[in-house]
Amino acid sequence: MEYKDYYQTLGVAKTASDDDIKKAYRKLVRKYHPDLSKEPDAQRKTQEINEAYGVLGDAEKRAAYDELGRGHQYRAGQEFRPPPDWGRGFGGAGAGDPMNSDFFADLFANLGGRRRAPPRRGEDSHASIRIDLADAYNGATRTVSLTVAERDAQDRIFTRERNLSVTIPAGVTEGQQLRLSGQGQPGAAGPGDLYLEIQFTPHPRYRTEGRDVYQTVPVAPWELALGGEIEVTTPSGKVHVTVPAGSQSGRKLRLRGRGIPGKEAGDLYLLLEVVLPPANSDRQRELYQTMAREMAFNPRA
Repeated sequence: MEYKDYYQTLGVAKTASDDDIKKAYRKLVRKYHPDLSKEPDAQRKTQEINEAYGVLGDAEKRAAYDELGRGHQYRAGQEFRPPPDWGRGFGGAGAGDPMNSDFFADLFANLGGRRRAPPRRGEDSHASIRIDLADAYNGATRTVSLTVAERDAQDRIFTRERNLSVTIPAGVTEGQQLRLSGQGQPGAAGPGDLYLEIQFTPHPRYRTEGRDVYQTVPVAPWELALGGEIEVTTPSGKVHVTVPAGSQSGRKLRLRGRGIPGKEAGDLYLLLEVVLPPANSDRQRELYQTMAREMAFNPRA
């Protein structure tokens, strides 16, 4: 049997705190989750990560695992066999613990005859959901498809697709996590939770920073030079804004409270971008030539 370094699997030091271990586990689960990861070995990595956290995330199992390594320099992949008297004084996981690993089973089978650990709640699951910016303004209901791992009556792991209807509340921001209670992995003490990370569908004219929204607005040269009122379609509907005379391309107009709604709504910033009319006809080219003569403007001066 090969020794497994669970600390190395999670990328944490042996002195890591419980919070550090949990953070490392959640980060790796998001990275290698079969629904999200493009890694060819994502399924295997996910099982290894879950196995490592199943030990290091449990205070009693971690203490027993640390006791095993105390005074030894076991390395990952090294041929290994637990000492016959190892595990004395620890409560055990027993052979029924949900870990599909010979190393885990052999290691903690030595503890099976002692006091069993109390039932544990299922692990939390992590996934992402992509929505439109309009959904953040108005709220929406979306369906997310998840690949979940389960065990059959013979304790074999299999996967299946699960569709879940999700209510997107108005005011969510990119990167925010929605917690769906009881929708995570099953466990003897009840299922864990599902955390869905909000991602916005890329848009050529919109970008967000927290609750603030930045929108590119095409304008004609004379609208910048002469100023005036223009109509703009924003994520929250059509608005009329005044362009100050003499504006330049790239000018930013701020509309307070027109960003993503919330207890303190964000602002909407309109970024003016000049769009030149074509010069496809003789008349159009003549107009440009007249401008060149009479305005004598050198933008690089």
